[in-house]
Amino acid sequence: MKNITIQNSPAVKIAVAHIDAWSNHDWDKTKELLAPGIHAIVTATPSIFGEFTGIDDYMEVKVNAARLIEPGSVQVLSAIGDESNALIMVTFKIGMGPGGAMVTMARTGLYLLDENKKIKEERDSFLILSL
Repeated sequence: MKNITIQNSPAVKIAVAHIDAWSNHDWDKTKELLAPGIHAIVTATPSIFGEFTGIDDYMEVKVNAARLIEPGSVQVLSAIGDESNALIMVTFKIGMGPGGAMVTMARTGLYLLDENKKIKEERDSFLILSL
């Protein structure tokens, strides 16, 4: 078994650029990579946290959540995809611990690109690894 898989397919490059943008609070770049009808679902056990459609709704949720992330803390653990699909696993530091303390979060993002190479579907699942 291999420990790390990083692939540089077109969808992976766009998905990783998107993760880099929002995790570093570059909201213009984050928005630039989205299709107008972006649809996203965010899940964690035991339930769905949210479902969002459209750039404005997506950006409102993403900005509020990503502001808690320590810029530069994202580590890509695995990335695989093809021309229009990507699955990315990352960890990062986020202020969701007691009193806003930084904890480690693991996140998977499943992405589907449209014909213009913009993200039109995103599925996020996450887990807080340390409190």
